[in-house]
Amino acid sequence: MWSGVEWGWTYLTTPLGILFFGQFLCCIMDFLQTSEGQLFVGVAVGLVAVGAAAYFLFSSKKTKVCLDPENFKEFKLVKKTQLSHNVAKFRFELPTPTSVLGLPIGQHISCRGKDSQGEEVIKPYTPTTLDSDVGHFELVIKMYPQGRMSHHFREMRVGDYLSVKGPKGRFKYQPGQVRAFGMLAGGSGITPMFQVARAILENPNDKTKVHLIYANVTFEDILLKVISNLSSSTHSFERCTCANFTVNGK
Repeated sequence: MWSGVEWGWTYLTTPLGILFFGQFLCCIMDFLQTSEGQLFVGVAVGLVAVGAAAYFLFSSKKTKVCLDPENFKEFKLVKKTQLSHNVAKFRFELPTPTSVLGLPIGQHISCRGKDSQGEEVIKPYTPTTLDSDVGHFELVIKMYPQGRMSHHFREMRVGDYLSVKGPKGRFKYQPGQVRAFGMLAGGSGITPMFQVARAILENPNDKTKVHLIYANVTFEDILLKVISNLSSSTHSFERCTCANFTVNGK
């Protein structure tokens, strides 16, 4: 059995069909020469132009995910802030102002650099920013004297590039996944906890409670004191308990 398209094409190739189609085209041409026809053409062209502009605008503002799980990508360092004698915050620029890193909550990235001997080293890090922070991502790095990747970050200057690959890890947090999180962290190990805690506390619809115990050698070693600010905000106060303590009591 022939389809409707096949039947229509067969009809148009007959003498009667050709005559009918010719008369139809003549009617259209006559109509387009009238004022109503010209108005119709103008409206049609305007609608096409508006549609094309809207499509271009939507496409240009569409959020772009930057991470590649298989290949390292380069990101430019645009700001380096020293937080203490051995801790610094690094801000890296994403390709566009609307780009996001594309890192699920609870996962991390692999960073590649060179140690003091010029040998390649790869180490995992957890950004302190979320995908709600568009156009950039940040890493808070504690640089150890003998750390191989620490050397790479210590030598980085604004304008340098960092090789990053990800996401990495098996854990992915979903709002309301559990009733409460109990977190234990020490030193620079706070960054994975901070990522999850921030995602929870900045989401007013997520009722998950956060209980964090954070240990350091000295008070100066306490990273990301902003957690205390998060927990003291109006909508987070009842959902976050933070306890910081130091080993030597100073």
